[in-house]
Amino acid sequence: MSTTDLSLSHGFREGSADAPVLLLLHGTGGSPQDLVGLGEQLSPESTLLAPAGTVSENGAARWFRRRAEGVFDTDDVIARTHQLADFLGEAREHYGLGTRRLVAVGFSNGANIAAALTLLRPDALREAILFAAMLPVPEPPAHDLAETQVFLSNGERDPMAPLQPADELVTALEQRGARVRSHRHPGGHRITDDGLHEATQWFRNGLRTAE
Repeated sequence: MSTTDLSLSHGFREGSADAPVLLLLHGTGGSPQDLVGLGEQLSPESTLLAPAGTVSENGAARWFRRRAEGVFDTDDVIARTHQLADFLGEAREHYGLGTRRLVAVGFSNGANIAAALTLLRPDALREAILFAAMLPVPEPPAHDLAETQVFLSNGERDPMAPLQPADELVTALEQRGARVRSHRHPGGHRITDDGLHEATQWFRNGLRTAE
């Protein structure tokens, strides 16, 4: 995957113009390469756009600061969300993506910044596949999310993304009109085979709906 001098360091690989663009958002300590294989499984024909988180936590790349495990710096979440949304606008112009369908795919911290994008900047992101996500900001604004659809997969024994804040994210999305598919698995903080299968089916059903 190649990189260019936009506002965020990133990887980019062109795919079919007929397939959605996948925005790949890594977890804490990850890199733009982390979810490439996952993106290829979800949609082999898709263009892949994979930026790198700009926050360093003891040398580990993240998308926003946190005050403790599971306690986010809300002001930083908001600022970094707008930064990522602005980058997406730059990337659309630079790579000639126009108004092509964009679907975020995120894990953990990457899923949380994707969730923040759907809640705070629906002009930038309307579709997301979130693994191990939870509500990233308290009391998000009351944007109209009727055109937003989100898939979530969370573990019932995940100490890093417990079910209560995960359910709070579902509630926040649904209260604003988003269509949400919530999947649960019995494991912990990871992407499971059944979660990936369910995400793939959701993604492909969305493609048929868009046709």
